[in-house]
Order: sequence, then structure tokens, then C-alpha cells
Amino acid sequence: MTDHLNPLQSLKEGHWFKLICGASFQHLPAVRSLTLAYTLAGADCIDVAADLAVIAAVREAIQVAVELAQDAQARGFGKKGKLPFLMVSLNDGEDPHFRKAKFNSTECPSNCHRPCEKICPAQAIKFSNKPELFSGVISQKCYGCGRCIPICPYEKIYTSSYVIKPEAIAPLILSTGVDAIEIHTQIGRLTEFQRLWQAISPWVEQLQLVAISCPDGEGMIDYLHTLYDAIATHKITLIWQTDGRPMSGDIGDGTTTAAVKLGQKVLAANLPGYVQLAGGTNSHTVAKLKAMGLLRNGGQGGQGGQGRISPVSPMSPPSPPISGVAYGSYARVLLSPILEELEAREVNDTSVKTTVRLEDEPELLWQAVGLAHSLVSQLKSQQ
Repeated sequence: MTDHLNPLQSLKEGHWFKLICGASFQHLPAVRSLTLAYTLAGADCIDVAADLAVIAAVREAIQVAVELAQDAQARGFGKKGKLPFLMVSLNDGEDPHFRKAKFNSTECPSNCHRPCEKICPAQAIKFSNKPELFSGVISQKCYGCGRCIPICPYEKIYTSSYVIKPEAIAPLILSTGVDAIEIHTQIGRLTEFQRLWQAISPWVEQLQLVAISCPDGEGMIDYLHTLYDAIATHKITLIWQTDGRPMSGDIGDGTTTAAVKLGQKVLAANLPGYVQLAGGTNSHTVAKLKAMGLLRNGGQGGQGGQGRISPVSPMSPPSPPISGVAYGSYARVLLSPILEELEAREVNDTSVKTTVRLEDEPELLWQAVGLAHSLVSQLKSQQ
């Protein structure tokens, strides 16, 4: 179903755009709408939770995008014949991307002004004055940013983390035909990484690419080299994702600095593969990369096979320096007015309880695609 040529070409040419729906984000209507809008806007990859229901929602949205592609192109969006890769995120241990906020609302003092509800970017915290209605964290909407934890004046909020068991989830997810995986790891977890990789390895050859995300810290570059050695027997396209300041892109323009700084650090390490920014990326990221000369101007393709690791002769780092950018919290918040309007229309339709689909609301659909395109086009203008 996926056109595999164009996303890899974007990676080689340095204008790769990835949408991060969230490794813990399982709100199916929002995932579906985000996928549809960003696919029509020209995204190269959709990164989602390793959840069968989420994967099904993404596949459905991509199919709808195929049906709407001609209309989108007539409006100046997307590119003919292009579909994004479907990527799922896995973890080899505890990681902030794989957690949910929790609290018992009955323990909240009645006079609390509820700052957690106001600060939540996913509208995942809800309070109701009616005891029969739900109050607390809507688990499907929470993607683990953690902003609610320090702001609670009574320290009632905690997190519940989970680790995807490779022996259970890897065969199930990879057998669905996903195009790519991302592995979240941390310095010092080589044994855990190898255990996960061993479970995944029977399916690696059917993947289009593998991304590895590791936060910065002492010994990070040595650890990344060790990871490369552990997987170099497989011929795969490899992305090093530099998560500078995870889940912070919607906070302000300064958050992108950490992502760029970490990207430069990984580039300097001369690791085989492509380098892609994440963690704090937003509308200021591409401008910053351009100002620093870290993006290629123009659309000439890279050399064939760059970024693909080989057990015989590892390739040198590809050009351009930064091959792409992934957007998570900022990309979601950018479309939040549309998602909220869709949800409001669903609630207001009391006659029949049905989900309002984005494609059934043309005015909202093309507003959403326009917003998505305003972000995607910053990278695609490099073509």
C-alpha cells in the first residue's frame, strides 16, 4: 500500500518530515485525524504507539488520504503518488515516552484551582462536579509529557510507566506489515536493547528503516557506536533520532535549541546513517537549521544507498547534515482547535452516538490540512 520510494528519497535529500502521534497516545479519533491531515500535507512518516487499534486507525486514515489525494493536490497540498511510512515505537526499558499520568480525583481538595487541567496540552485531565461523571486522567489522551506533575499543589499526580515486552509485542506488531520501527533506549541498557533486537530481528529485513532514539548524557556517543555494532549485521536504513527535550515543542521557541545541539553532537560522531531531530521541535526549528547551515538548499538527491548500514563496508554520514525533523507535541497542538471542534460536534450530536470523522467535515478537513501544510512545507521548501 505504501509508496516506499518517496519517503526514502526525502530522507536522502534532507527534507524528511515525521509526525509523532505519541508512543503512549491512544486516542483513536485524534490519531486518525492527525494522520489524515499530515498525510495529505505531505508527511513522510507517521510514528505511533505499538497498539493494534492505533495501527488500524492510521491505516484507515492513509487509505482515506489516497481517496482524497487528487483533491489535495488541486489545492496545492501533498505530492502525487506519495504515502508515508507507518512506524511504531518500542522501548527497551523505562522511558518518559511510555508512561501515563494518574491521580485519584476523590483525593483532590475541593478548593484546588486545578492547574493540572489548565496545563495539559492534550486535554487529558477532566473534572466534573457530578459524581456520576468521570474525573481524572483520560488515559487514551495522555501521552506522558509530565507537565501536570510538578504543578500539582498537593503532589497527588504520579506516573505509571510500562515496557513493551518484545516476546509478546514485536511479532504481533511487525506481522501487521508496518514499514519502520523506532527503538527508545538509554545509556547503559545494552543488554535490554539486545534482548529487544533479538526479538525483532526475524522481521527486520521486511522493514524500510529503523530509528534509534537515545537521550543525551555522559557516554552517549560510545553507547550509540555500541548499538550500531549490535545491529550492523542487518542491511537496513538507519536513523539516529536526537530527542533534545522530549515533548516540549509547543512550549516556546527556545525548546528547539536542545534538539539542534544534540543533532550537532551526533553528526560530529560520524555514525553511519541519517540524523533526524526531535524533542522540542516546532515552527522555529527549520529556520534555526537554515541559519546554521544545517539544511541543504535545493532538491538534488543524495548518493544511492546512503544511510543504509552494511556489515561489509559501513557508509560515511550522508549529506545534507540534518536529514529531517520529527514533530510531536507541536504538530498535535497546532491542529488542536480542529480536533476539539470535531469532538464538540460528536458530543452535541445526541441523536446518534457516532464519531465525527474529519473527512466528513470538508471545511474542517482542509483547514486542518492547511495548518499541517504550514509546518510540513517549511522542510519541503528545501526541495
